[in-house]
Order: sequence, then C-alpha cells, then structure tokens
Amino acid sequence: MTYLRDDARLIRSHLPPHARPPQDAEALFLLYAVLMRAKGEHVTEADVHDAWAAWTEMRNPDHAALVPFDALDEATQRQDRPYAEAIRAAAGERGVSGAP
Repeated sequence: MTYLRDDARLIRSHLPPHARPPQDAEALFLLYAVLMRAKGEHVTEADVHDAWAAWTEMRNPDHAALVPFDALDEATQRQDRPYAEAIRAAAGERGVSGAP
C-alpha cells in the first residue's frame, strides 16, 4: 500500500454513514488524499467538488454537475460537505495543516 492509498483509506474512515461514495471511487479518494496533503485542514467544499469534477470528467463528461462549485444549487453543494469534513479530520489526525 502506498502513502496516498493509506491517506485515502483514512479519509474514508472519517466519512459519516450517510455519505455514500460510488463503489468504484478508489481514484477519487486518491485525489482527495492529494487535496489533504496540499491543503490539509484548509480544504473547502469547492476543492472537493473540483477533485470530484476532474474524476467525473474522465468517466462521464456530460454529467450535469460538471460546473464550477458556485454554479451548483445549495443542495448539491451540501453533498460535498461530508467529504471536506472527512479530509479535514484526516488532515488533523495526520498533523497536516496545509496551505490556505
């Protein structure tokens, strides 16, 4: 296991039960691990959306949510919150403060 996969697993462990990532989201969580290392506890919901958008672009370039975070409706924006919180919690556990 690599350090990024280890970080991805840690992030998953901090997700609340109601967060339901896709079954095949291993690559997405690797992107989240990079976010954690780069931004640490300063990661935002918009950052999470950008990582998700990059991952989704390769899988489904016609997805309706492939727009900037600010263009999403509030309900869709809220879906990124548990992932941002999980990344921040994992960063805190790892002692990664990151750059704002």
